[in-house]
Amino acid sequence: MKFKSLAHLLGGLYLASNAAIAAAAYPDKPLKLIVPYAVGGTTDIIARIVGVKLGSILGQTVVIENKPGAGGSVGSAYAAKQPADGYTLVMAVESSHAVNTNVYEKSPYDPVKDFAPISNLADVPNVLVINPELPAKNIEQFIKLLKTSPDKFAFGSSGNGGLSHMNGELFMSVTGTKMLHVPYKGLGPALNDLVAGQLQVVFDNLPSSFALIQGQRIRPLVVTAKERLKSLPDVPTYAEVGLPALNNPSWFGLAAPANTPTTILDTLNKAVLQALKDPETIAAIEKQGAIPSPMTRKEFGDLIQRSNEQWGKVVKDIGFTKLN
Repeated sequence: MKFKSLAHLLGGLYLASNAAIAAAAYPDKPLKLIVPYAVGGTTDIIARIVGVKLGSILGQTVVIENKPGAGGSVGSAYAAKQPADGYTLVMAVESSHAVNTNVYEKSPYDPVKDFAPISNLADVPNVLVINPELPAKNIEQFIKLLKTSPDKFAFGSSGNGGLSHMNGELFMSVTGTKMLHVPYKGLGPALNDLVAGQLQVVFDNLPSSFALIQGQRIRPLVVTAKERLKSLPDVPTYAEVGLPALNNPSWFGLAAPANTPTTILDTLNKAVLQALKDPETIAAIEKQGAIPSPMTRKEFGDLIQRSNEQWGKVVKDIGFTKLN
């Protein structure tokens, strides 16, 4: 029995030693960053901006891998099942890690238990954008148009149960309007159809819409922000137009599979904080209309938990029928 106990002890020490050596050498190969949405959407844009600087700091390439579908569920569930060795990271955003899991009867992952938070990356204003052919120059005219013609107009989203979908549902609940919902595999494809006139409305994050707004290919009516944005000074906030319940910016962060070693998580958090102090990275994020928002690992974990509770309450309050 003594020999068996000693063998177990030595085996445990050997594994612990190997883990410590691996953590000390980390990273010694490229990292993979899973983006659970399509190319061209806000999550993808922020991942690529931060990923470049993160790779430079860590001395290894950060490879972006897009795995869209089901409002972020496909990519998030995939990431949760990857080895917890620090070489697979995932964009943990409000849509996939707070909204999605509250609107489905069953989720293939738990946003709190299945992931180790690293840091928030950016807070992002949301924007309601419409096809410029619509006869609405402001939010008041738009709401009047919807009430005049219920279910005539359609809004696109990043997928069933995603943040853009639920922002649309919340908008209809608060304003007493009705629209058809068309889910896509990410907001990039939805915006393409908005420009083409196949859709009339998208509840988007500002970064993915900003270039199209600047090119006057889509029309912004209202934003979620504490005050008017410098980049869109003529566009009011939801609070300004009497809809404070809709005036909530979104968060976009970084996580790893649960049980990733603490030393590796600390290394990644330190690298993210350094990246978000870099003037070029800050400028690139702000150019998209987003605000850099670095956090400690605990702060980001608390944010995920708090957002889950908030969206659970919203889903219940608006009487949303959960998806299968």
